[in-house]
Order: sequence, then structure tokens, then C-alpha cells
Amino acid sequence: MPPVPVEPRPLNGSERAVLEWILSADFTGAAALRSQLERTEVVAVWGAGSVSVDLRVREPVRHAAMASGLVPVGAHVHDPSGEYVGELLVWTDGGATLAALEYAWVTDEMPTALPATDAVRLSVR
Repeated sequence: MPPVPVEPRPLNGSERAVLEWILSADFTGAAALRSQLERTEVVAVWGAGSVSVDLRVREPVRHAAMASGLVPVGAHVHDPSGEYVGELLVWTDGGATLAALEYAWVTDEMPTALPATDAVRLSVR
């Protein structure tokens, strides 16, 4: 199913929190991606009820020195009992700007909210 365009809006608190958390990891291009957060807006959702979103960074923008694709950070989500329930993925576009935030889950039910940062364990790939 293709993303559903929405009226561009600023990141909400949960989106901003998980992006800040993931981009706090030490990898090439992280500082440039962090600097984009103030100019990042949501432009599409990945379906009804989905917390995964497409992003756009408004100009002017500091491009990251990295290839487009997946940000090299594992962001594994665990429930309160410590069970692995999914992963957050941050995507960049060809200009190395933030392009999407994806919540990939492994549970039977689609998540209705992004996790709190204390439920997300980071590792640089």
C-alpha cells in the first residue's frame, strides 16, 4: 500500500523523541541528520492507523555525508517484560536527508503509538 499524503506538519513529540534518540548514536552523518530535525516535517502516513511516516526536510538543509538508505543504527523495541516486539528504522533519501521513520513490528497487532525511548535499545551497525 503506498503512503497516504497528508498536509505537511511538524514532527509530533513521539516522532521527535525517537528520532533524537536514534540519531544520538555515534555514526558518520549523525550530526548532520540531527541538525535537520528542526526543519523536518511529516508529509505522508503509511496507512490508516500506522505510526510509520514519510518525512521531508525543508531548505536550507545540511546534507549528511552518507549514502541514501537505512541509517546504520539498530533500534530494537522491547516491551516491559523485555520481549523484542519490533524495530524502528530511519531512512534517508538520495540527498542524505531524513526521508522516513518506520516502525516494523513482530507482534500480531500493529502498534498504535511509537514506543517511549526507554523501550528502545540502540546499537550501531
